[in-house]
Amino acid sequence: MRQGRTTPAQKRALEQLAPKYLVPFRPGLISSEEIFRRTAPLVLEIGSGMGETTAAIAQAHPEADFIAVEVHGPGVGSLLNRIESLQLRNLRVIRHDAVDVLDQMIADASLAAIHLFFPDPWPKKRHHKRRLVQPDFAALAARKLAPGGTLHAATDWPDYAEHMEVILKNESMLQRAAAGFVKRPTTKFEARGKRLGNPIRDLHWRRKTGP
Repeated sequence: MRQGRTTPAQKRALEQLAPKYLVPFRPGLISSEEIFRRTAPLVLEIGSGMGETTAAIAQAHPEADFIAVEVHGPGVGSLLNRIESLQLRNLRVIRHDAVDVLDQMIADASLAAIHLFFPDPWPKKRHHKRRLVQPDFAALAARKLAPGGTLHAATDWPDYAEHMEVILKNESMLQRAAAGFVKRPTTKFEARGKRLGNPIRDLHWRRKTGP
């Protein structure tokens, strides 16, 4: 993907803060207890962007631990700077493809929640197959959630919202939920979308606790 321009501050963060806050990708299950030095609910955010929402949620919920997965270099650098400036002990970052991370690094039934906020909608019909939320992803995400754990997705593309609804409704391990693990704060991106008249949809699904 195009990485965009990395600012000097983001570049310094990637060089100096990565050893402190970045969890290297490697095939093999990670231990959140070892990473955070405690036992707490674990939340995985897929596509944290510039990290504004991620850091705000982690700061508001010190009782939980958060791992953000992002491939965009400037975004990772920005989030590392936020972690450092806010001294967030409950937030770490993995710079790698989210599906690989879920599949190879996250134990089954270990996540209190998965956050997927404003993923790339791939709006052109010929590109819909590139959308992250597909049947295989829904099955993988459901497997990684603990029973009762929630998948919270948000989008401002009505077509993608309907697409996700269909996919998630057809995943046998999931059922609709009234709310997610946390209340999602409003981002600058979302506020701009509202000004343009884009409808924001939040979708909440929960891993079933029984058959």
